[in-house]
Amino acid sequence: MTYTETAAPAANTVTRWGVPVLGFGVFAVATNEFVLAGMLPQLSATLRVPIPAAGQVVTVYALACALFGPILATVTTTWPRRRVLLTAVLVYGVGTVAAALSPAFGILLVAQAVAAAGTGLFVPVAAATGAALVPPERRGRAIAVVLTGFTTATALGAPIGTAVGSQLGWRATMWFVVALAVLGGLGLMALVPRAVATPAPAGIRQRIAPLADGRVLTTLATTMLAFTSVYILYTYVAEVFSGATGNSGQRLATIMLVFGVVAIFGSYAAGVLTDRVGGRGVMVLCLVWVAACLVVLPLVSWSFGTAIAFVAVFAVAAFSMSAPQQHRLIELNPASAPILVSLHSSILYLAIALAGVVGGLGITWAGAARLGFVAAAVAVLALLMSEVSQLLTRRSRRS
Repeated sequence: MTYTETAAPAANTVTRWGVPVLGFGVFAVATNEFVLAGMLPQLSATLRVPIPAAGQVVTVYALACALFGPILATVTTTWPRRRVLLTAVLVYGVGTVAAALSPAFGILLVAQAVAAAGTGLFVPVAAATGAALVPPERRGRAIAVVLTGFTTATALGAPIGTAVGSQLGWRATMWFVVALAVLGGLGLMALVPRAVATPAPAGIRQRIAPLADGRVLTTLATTMLAFTSVYILYTYVAEVFSGATGNSGQRLATIMLVFGVVAIFGSYAAGVLTDRVGGRGVMVLCLVWVAACLVVLPLVSWSFGTAIAFVAVFAVAAFSMSAPQQHRLIELNPASAPILVSLHSSILYLAIALAGVVGGLGITWAGAARLGFVAAAVAVLALLMSEVSQLLTRRSRRS
């Protein structure tokens, strides 16, 4: 494994604080991905597009992350890591400023795609850089700290942004996100060393080579379907719970906050359980849990109290599927773990993109009140795909 730069001293104060600031950077660039989900009614009203069309801002963002992130990572392979991170923040900031100023929906979509390119580049480079800033025995924890920023964007960034938008409009929320990016960029310049030793990133061919393995492909397909079912609800949360919130931004922000906070604890519990019973068992439990919750969603979406209770129960399993799926992938080929985890991240972006499309079609054809049934059907498909993956894995072990 080759390294592109000279490592900074591990005892350096800059190095010690570099990992947390990278986590904040991930929080800053990931917040934009989720924050507009809580303001689709505002986007629909101000830009004069239907709710299903407004939901495509999430689709475009996630799709751009999945497509542009790996390409930009390959183009910037030889750059110093801090320069790559600052470039990613700059691209993200330019796109977000353009989004805040967008006079029309089409321009907003283009601006979000630009911002997403920055996010798609920043997150994996930040994780690799965080691991390089600490001794080998602490790399796992460093990566976890950096990627916690992604979860925090869901738990705190999106609800705060929604609360700001409910009072000052969705453009104010975008400026709030710009401010986070500025703080993140300043933190990078101050606390991340210029020279960071990191493994040379894999090329495009290396990244996609594992897809030739049917076990990997079906495991990734399970991830895509599973998180599509979850993000169908999250993307259109404002529309689904409009009866419960009375179109109050503060109530919606509360629902999203409960969703995110419970998801953090659920994700941790899933990791512990995966170590004990394996990834397949945890996935079966989570997918049955998610599907059952989505089936009863129409019965609980009209009251604020029952909506809060539903979200708290649903979130336990909703975002708990990443750990078992990564565990299953790594078990298939431990030597290719970094590439497999990278593919897992790209598939999550595709799931978010697909959720925006499927959810939009579901609202158009069946109405927001029945969107839970659509999402539940996708969760059942994920369960079937999970079992296909397990069957292929067993056959491979026998041969």
